[in-house]
Amino acid sequence: MTMDISRDTQLCMSLSGRPGNFGTRFHNHLYQALGLDYVYKAFTTTDLPAAIGGVRALGVRGCAVSMPFKEACIPLLDELKPSAARLQSVNTIVNEGGRLIAHNTDYVAVAALLQTHGVDPTGRFVLRGSGGMGRAVLAALVDHGLQGCVVARNAQAGPAVAALHGLPWQDALGDAHQAEGAWLVNVTPLGMAGAQADEQAFPDGWIARAAGVFDVVALPAETPLLRAARRLGKPVIGGDEVIVLQAVEQFVLYTGVRPSAAQIAAAAAHARAL
Repeated sequence: MTMDISRDTQLCMSLSGRPGNFGTRFHNHLYQALGLDYVYKAFTTTDLPAAIGGVRALGVRGCAVSMPFKEACIPLLDELKPSAARLQSVNTIVNEGGRLIAHNTDYVAVAALLQTHGVDPTGRFVLRGSGGMGRAVLAALVDHGLQGCVVARNAQAGPAVAALHGLPWQDALGDAHQAEGAWLVNVTPLGMAGAQADEQAFPDGWIARAAGVFDVVALPAETPLLRAARRLGKPVIGGDEVIVLQAVEQFVLYTGVRPSAAQIAAAAAHARAL
């Protein structure tokens, strides 16, 4: 079945430095399956204030926000819900009659995955990266009960993100013994499709000592880091799981409808079949 687009169709969109097809295919598949008069399109921009102004002025219902706009968009919005205010990072904007309301569904997704994968709440982690996604992941790790450190080369963002939770920061990976019994968490673009696709966020020597590996990179689903972790027999959590769960929460915010588990699985399979 195809759906007609009319003047009444609600537009949802995404803003990303590297637009992909997953969100577009995932959301549009669910709109069609549920008979909702919505359409979704991915965009990038070199003029963020103008893009956010367009969301407001044109009545765009919802806007997903990805790197590098998750923090930069905050001054342009009208209200931050607790999830976004606490993290000072936005991944979802909902347009409520011209008022742009910010949320963060990344946190919800990561918190759920730590539970379903049975991550030991008394354990440790080493998190590499300090961007907007890093803030959400770090908060979920700490709220789950884990303790750890932040490794980030950015000498301003790294200490600031770590300080939010009273954690230590270092600008580079140190001795591999630091990984002993810890979850290794990558929130950098290392391994992402593009120029850094072949880069492994943690070396084999670290992975061999780790309790598990969590890579938030969603595309490709199998990054060099996850391949190495599987080869070394470590449990893994992948960004392909995060992207589905956070997208579901966005879908609910935009439409007020929560799809069934079967509908979500079908939409995810459709989105991955690129």
